[in-house]
Amino acid sequence: MSIQGIKAQYEQRGPVPQDVIHAVPFEPPAPAAGQALVAVLAAPINPSDVLMLTGGYGILPPLPAVGGSEGVGRVVALGDGVSHLAPGQTVLLPAGSGTWASHLVADARRLVPLPSGADPQQLAMLTVNPATASLMLSEFVTLQPGDWVIQNVANSGVGGYLTQLARLRGLRTVNIVRRESAAAAVTADGGDVVLVDGDDLAKRVKDAVSGAPIRLGIDAVGGKATNRLSMCIAEGGTVVNYGLMSGEPCVVSPQSFVFNDLTLRGFWLAKWFRVASREAQQALYGELTKLIATGQLKARIHATYPVERIQEAIAAASTGERDGKILIVPQP
Repeated sequence: MSIQGIKAQYEQRGPVPQDVIHAVPFEPPAPAAGQALVAVLAAPINPSDVLMLTGGYGILPPLPAVGGSEGVGRVVALGDGVSHLAPGQTVLLPAGSGTWASHLVADARRLVPLPSGADPQQLAMLTVNPATASLMLSEFVTLQPGDWVIQNVANSGVGGYLTQLARLRGLRTVNIVRRESAAAAVTADGGDVVLVDGDDLAKRVKDAVSGAPIRLGIDAVGGKATNRLSMCIAEGGTVVNYGLMSGEPCVVSPQSFVFNDLTLRGFWLAKWFRVASREAQQALYGELTKLIATGQLKARIHATYPVERIQEAIAAASTGERDGKILIVPQP
């Protein structure tokens, strides 16, 4: 029996991301040996996905391409030789597999079984943001319970996971937001201190933590925001940048960079995947899957859209006023 599917495809890139992608009907092929046909349950729209549409990301798939880099699905059919999966099983989709679609065919070895009964929309966001948050907390500075961490864009997807993970590890967080209306959501995530960014940030942070040293800063903005964050970091501390929401290069003053012995590092999850052992990847995602499946780690969802409304969904994901993630949830 043939299945009528739909996918969000783009044949070119351009400055307005929603203008280059559109919904296209297709008939998913039957899975070949070693493959599985999967019905997509949910797939988020990440900033990196939008950058792929505009051409601004570090890795660009060949065109034409189907959007979406992560998600969760349900196994519909299996090709010959696949024994570790069963129809009806919930699985984590392979990274970068074009998940904004009703169905996809994937190498069965790359599908990770997920706990039954867990919220598929929360699990759909497992691959990118919580892993980024977890690794930035552990890979650059050795922290002990009670230590402080500071981050900007704390109301973002990564920011929300970072605040929750820090609390689970006994760390305390200073959370910087760009507008007062975002503060309540960060406090709900467990943020210890929430402040609006501004020129006197360093003084306000010092007062809020009673002068305690902060050795790790997490920056998603770049430009002068990096410098404001660096002014809050203790001597010999580290700032990790993982995004350039300002569109500008990171700026760090000599006061921080030279005289305060600051280290500025970059983090990109795709590179970590290239160098991390399979054991390290399994350990990380095993921990995160358990936390999400048990409700200890979750992300706010602003809205969901079917594949047919992909242009509206991309436009919604590109605005800075939303509170939570935009998800593509294909209609059954």
